[in-house]
Order: sequence, then C-alpha cells, then structure tokens
Amino acid sequence: MSRIMTINLSTADLREKDARHHFHPFTDHKTLGLDERRVITRADGVWMWDSDGNRIMDGMAGLWCMNVGHGRQEIVEAVRAQMSELSYYNTFFKTSHEPVIKLSEKLAEVTPPQFNMTFFGTSGSDGNDTIVRMVRTYWQLMGKPEKKIIVSRVNAYHGSTVAGAALGGMAGMHAQGGVIGDIRHIMQPYWFADDSDMTPEEFGIHAARDLERLLDEIGEDNVAAFIAEPIQGAGGVIIPPETYWPEMKRILDERDILFVSDEVICGFGRTGKWFGCETYGTEPDLMTMAKGLSSGYLPIGAVAVSDKVAAAFHEVGGEFYHGYTYSGHPASCAAALANLEIIQREKLVERVADDIGPYLSERWKKLGDHPIVGEARMKGLVGALELVPDPANRSRRFENEGTVGTIARDHSFANGLVMRAVRDRLIICPPLTITHDEADELIAMARKTLDDTLDTLTRKGML
Repeated sequence: MSRIMTINLSTADLREKDARHHFHPFTDHKTLGLDERRVITRADGVWMWDSDGNRIMDGMAGLWCMNVGHGRQEIVEAVRAQMSELSYYNTFFKTSHEPVIKLSEKLAEVTPPQFNMTFFGTSGSDGNDTIVRMVRTYWQLMGKPEKKIIVSRVNAYHGSTVAGAALGGMAGMHAQGGVIGDIRHIMQPYWFADDSDMTPEEFGIHAARDLERLLDEIGEDNVAAFIAEPIQGAGGVIIPPETYWPEMKRILDERDILFVSDEVICGFGRTGKWFGCETYGTEPDLMTMAKGLSSGYLPIGAVAVSDKVAAAFHEVGGEFYHGYTYSGHPASCAAALANLEIIQREKLVERVADDIGPYLSERWKKLGDHPIVGEARMKGLVGALELVPDPANRSRRFENEGTVGTIARDHSFANGLVMRAVRDRLIICPPLTITHDEADELIAMARKTLDDTLDTLTRKGML
C-alpha cells in the first residue's frame, strides 16, 4: 500500500500559496497583503488555533454558524457513518432517502406550528433564491400573477447570489450585478443612526409604517411578499426597537401578502428561542434557514414552507421547476440531525434565554461606558458596539466611515478575539456553548481592544 507523505508547510509558504491560487470572498484583492492572511489549522469549542500556534476566541461562531461550537465528534461520526452507507443521492424524480426524511420530520417538530414541510438547498443564499421563485409561483397558482414585487429593507443581507443580493439592501452588492426586477426596499429599524428626536419606541413604529406607506404607493395587489431578518445581522446587528415587530405584524396581518422571515442567523437558538420570529411574535409564511441548521459542519440550507403555501402547490398542481443537485444531501442531513440533537439534549436554546445570554449581555452592555462607544446592544447571543468620537452626540461619526472599525477589528484579532467590523461597528456572535469564564475572557479582550483603539486614534489625531 502506498503512503502519502504529509509535508508541514510554514505559515509563510501557506500564505504565498493562498495568495497565488485562492480567490477570497468579500475581499479587496488589491490590498490583501501576505502578512494579513490568517491560516486556521484547528478548533475546539469556542477556540481556534492558527498556523503559528496562536489561540484565538471565535467570537463570530465561524460565520454566524457554529452554534454548538467546534469539534463536536458526534457530528463528525454521524457524517462518517452516513457516507459509509449512502454518500450521495439526489431527491429529484420521485426519490427520497432516510436522512432527508428524518430531518424534514425533525424540522416540523422544532419550527413554529404552521410549518410542516421543508425544501432543502445548500445555503441561505440559494434558500432566498428559492423564496423568490416560490412566492411568485404561489401567487400564479392562486390566480394573481400580477403579485410579483418583493419588499425588503435597506442594509438587509439575504445572500450573495444575484437574487439574494437583490433582495438585500446593500448598495455595493447592487452595483456589482446584484439587481433583478420587482424588488423594493424600505427603511431599516436602526434607531441609533436616526437623526430625529424620536424615542426608540416612536422610531420603531415609524420604521414599521414605512412598509405601510410603500404598499399604499405601489398597490398591495402588486406585492407578493415582505422578507426580513428578525435582527439584521451582516448589516451591523440592528436590533429593532421593541415596538417595531408588533407594529409590523399588525400591518402584515391586514394585508394580503406573504411574510418571509430570514432565520439564517437568528434561527436555532441565537435569540433565546428556536427562531427569531418566535422571539418577536411574528407568524411567517416561509422561513429561510441555514448556518445553525448544521452549525456549519456541512453546507445545508432550507426553506420552511407553511401549510398555507404548501396547499397551493399540492392542490392546484403543476411542476415547480426548481431544485439543486445537493438538495437534501444525505451527509449534510446527517450533520444537521446530529447538530439538532445536541441543541435539544444540551438545552442550548433555553441556555441562551435563561443563562449565558443574560450573563454575557449584562457584561457586554457595560462596554457602553467606554469613551468611544455610543451604544452597546445585545439580544440573545448576538451583539454590537457603535464606535463614535463623542458618545454624548450620536449624530457625530468618524470621518472616512469604516476606517475606525477596521482599526478596532485588527486590534481585536491581535488580542486573540475574532470580532467583525461592519463599517464603524464591532459585532459578535459567539457559539451558544460559550461558558461564563469564556464570556469573561471575551469581555476582557473586547475592552482591551477598545482601549487599544482609543490609543491609536489619539496618537493619530483622529478624535
């Protein structure tokens, strides 16, 4: 039997090969230097190690997805066992297999009661592509083909496929081909950025009524659906005022349009309920799911389809010309099933609501007393810090938006904590398994990051 010799490459070698051959997502390739490239080699729990042996806390749960933490061997074993028996088969052409059947049943158990069916894909992005076609097909089946417009929000993120980017409200993505027809955007519920003198409660109602204003303008009869994240994640962890979703629910209940809750980030315990729509009391007709569905162990995404929507496809009939090669991939389904078993067995949803969520939130919000923090907010286990030059005046912002956020992010990495910068905000989304001691470490590293950033800004005369 031949043996393959493993050659341990140095960090410099790995960086050079990465620069030569790897085209990174969401990256300015012109400015990405060799020394800026981190090579992660292993991970366990909330910790990761790079190729130089540095230990780093994963404050972003990978990319919002490692809900059960790194290194869960029962998920690895479930995937290994499944691939040994049936590594792949498709779910087209009247065919199914046991893992996708079991996962569909499990999702019917943990999702809100109106959901009993699931369509599978590989990510939240393609899930939202599915949403676009599904809601428009639904209204065709209902004899209302004129209902095509889908309403989203400014600064929303619904993926980076063309349809997903069009649904999202990010100008940079729209400028690079992320535009399709019949998509409209309303304001986001971002009170901190509002320059008026409205209270958060007043602003929440005002922001929700922007949907009502648009529907009256373009005509409800032309609108297929409204899609929204319960908390806008990649847009900067925009936690809406408590008045926002009740008012939005009133509007949606009065209108004949579908509501889509994008649960890619908020789903599977992140907000202290199984899904963010449950945290805020909304009743969606469709839900986009990914990330925490398998905690990132294998790619999988899904769309939960309500009984109302499913009935149109089942009763009217006709083929839905849509699907993916890896829809319901058996190994990915096995990973998701093992992941959901861990979440249930370890009561991670309840832990976020009653234990680690309140514990970390109390400490995180105390960072709001720092001289460059205008607001420290958190819901469940997702939070943000607004970096500003004058916390007493939230309308003041740093010049060259994003520069200070990048400085702070780089300090955070140097201090051993992964926080993400969204313009001049620092955001976190740690695994749901983070312990109290690890939460204390996170806060200590975050505070040092703020101190280091303040020192840098002072030295450079940027305050």
